[in-house]
Amino acid sequence: MISKHTHLWPGVPLALGSAVLFGASAPLSKLLVGSIDPWLLAGILYLGAGLGLAVVHWGRRLIGLTDVEAPLQKADLPWLAFVVLFGGMLGPLFLMLGLSHTSASSGSLLLNLEGLATMGIAWLVFRENVDKRLLLGAGAILAGAVLLSWNGEALRLDEGSLFIAAACLSWGIDNNLTRKLSSADPVQIAMIKGVVAGSSNLLLAFIFGASLPQAGLVGAGALVGFLGVGVSLVMFMLGLRHLGTARTGAYFSLAPFIGAVLAVVIFGEALTFQVIAAGVLMAIGLWLHLAERHDHEHEHGALEHEHSHVHDEHHQHSHDGPFSEPHSHWHRHEPLRHKHPHYPDLHHRHSHE
Repeated sequence: MISKHTHLWPGVPLALGSAVLFGASAPLSKLLVGSIDPWLLAGILYLGAGLGLAVVHWGRRLIGLTDVEAPLQKADLPWLAFVVLFGGMLGPLFLMLGLSHTSASSGSLLLNLEGLATMGIAWLVFRENVDKRLLLGAGAILAGAVLLSWNGEALRLDEGSLFIAAACLSWGIDNNLTRKLSSADPVQIAMIKGVVAGSSNLLLAFIFGASLPQAGLVGAGALVGFLGVGVSLVMFMLGLRHLGTARTGAYFSLAPFIGAVLAVVIFGEALTFQVIAAGVLMAIGLWLHLAERHDHEHEHGALEHEHSHVHDEHHQHSHDGPFSEPHSHWHRHEPLRHKHPHYPDLHHRHSHE
């Protein structure tokens, strides 16, 4: 069992939980796609996520729950705009353009580029720490995802492939830029992203001739979107806070395997050698990541910021009056030098030689 005192908690369970919910949304969406236009369904999923999270966001205030997350600040708005642009608008648009110009098999294979783009940008642009074990683990997880989505046909590189690659690059940028917002309230951010992306997709679907399905189907799609997109995105953002982008992205790449296993259960599909082999590869990758122990003496410079926290070894400030944990407020970190296992979280984004 993972103890809350280890460096694995709570980041790893959050990232894996995000993958489980998103992976489950694929076979559940498959139940709906025969009755709902695909583009319209994308809009319903995202809008369901945004509106569901809006109920959570405003509901907790109405019933008097204390808000333990930091609100969005004015300085966060440019980052939020880019996240919505790349992740909520350009990504889905490029994907739909790509799928309309290429085969489903090629599209499925190329979608694995999102994980590669996420990790590559994190390691090469944002300089997150990586070693051979992590590279091997990420490679095994991605190899399992590729194997799972390959149906024996050759990959077709055409105009549609370029659009799908652009969609994956957009989502890779989105995932890395979201890290800039990971100290703020993830429900609020995911709510805004869901409403904007859902509204955009619905508008485009109606422009291209889609018609609204029965209310029951809309409700089912909205529920799948709330859990598989909205709650999953909140957990993904919390994972970013504790693990950094590359590691969260690697765990999230397990989602296709989770979806494939659920498809076996829901649709009675055969448990093929392909699914088993992909599961073995992903299990190896998962083990390599869980076994990571990044432990060295490091220095924290003086830092001031706001986020949800408890009074641990990195938060030793005082309060005027009583307080409960967790809580959020603007606080200062004094310079500190120590050694312990850690990930590139909010407080460990130092450089490595």
